[in-house]
Amino acid sequence: MTSTETAKLSPNVMAEAEGKGTSRLPKWLRLLLKSKTGTTGFIILTIVTVTAIFAPWIAPYDPVEQHVVDMLAPPFWLEGGSSKYILGTDNLGRDLLSRIIYGSQVSLIVGLFAVIVAGAIGLTVGLVSGFYGGWIDNVFMRLVDSFLAIPNILFTLVILKLTGPGLMTLIVVLGVTNWVVYARVIRSEVLSLKEREFVRAARSIGVRDGAIMFKHLLPNVFSSFSVIATLSMATTIISEASLSFLGLGIQPPIVSWGGMLSTGREYLATNWGLATFPGLAITITTLGIIFLGDWLRDVFDPRSQDY
Repeated sequence: MTSTETAKLSPNVMAEAEGKGTSRLPKWLRLLLKSKTGTTGFIILTIVTVTAIFAPWIAPYDPVEQHVVDMLAPPFWLEGGSSKYILGTDNLGRDLLSRIIYGSQVSLIVGLFAVIVAGAIGLTVGLVSGFYGGWIDNVFMRLVDSFLAIPNILFTLVILKLTGPGLMTLIVVLGVTNWVVYARVIRSEVLSLKEREFVRAARSIGVRDGAIMFKHLLPNVFSSFSVIATLSMATTIISEASLSFLGLGIQPPIVSWGGMLSTGREYLATNWGLATFPGLAITITTLGIIFLGDWLRDVFDPRSQDY
């Protein structure tokens, strides 16, 4: 095709030809690549997830293996550091890098499953409350108000003190204490959606209430649910680290970033890396999740002009 013939092509044809290569990519991936924030969050979360899954093959040492002669060894790039320990060792001679790698497993497991528990409760309450209204709505909303009246951290501390710390206990407690935000947002959307024509049409042909809620309303509120779940996961990881720091979360010998912070605080003056590196791991992971959540919010926001 000559340059003259090319110039005669319409702008739409030219745009289609230019975008043909990128159209093969999934839509979500093309939207993700347009957002620096979303791409950064996705890369961080992918690295943390891969690290957690392949921890036994990535970690240079067993996280509980003690090297007594190398206790409190500094990172290899500092004076007195050894090339055997990239980030140094802790007060018992355990490799800090290996412990941080294994600690990612606990953070992701607690964050993911606590969000699943909270999301399942909040989604169900929000759908039922918004759909039926009346006294059912009043009962659920007063329950929501009761949870909001008690600080989450106080409620969590009381339950953990009564039941005792542990991985499963922590997941259930964090899930039960964080479902309120899901319920409030989902309920407000259902109150609007249930007056739409497609819901009235479903009722007119005799579709059951359960089918309407979970087959027709649920897909329409799932975007908001996804955004809340993503941002809530970051908060949950911080909560787990805080509780482990206080000794009420994950217990040794299971490795957790919060527990490493608790140990490292006693050596800040002599070996700052014991607390700094786990703290950086928590910060970077939560920032990655928040970045990804912000991108999801922009993608699902119909008023957004970026996408």
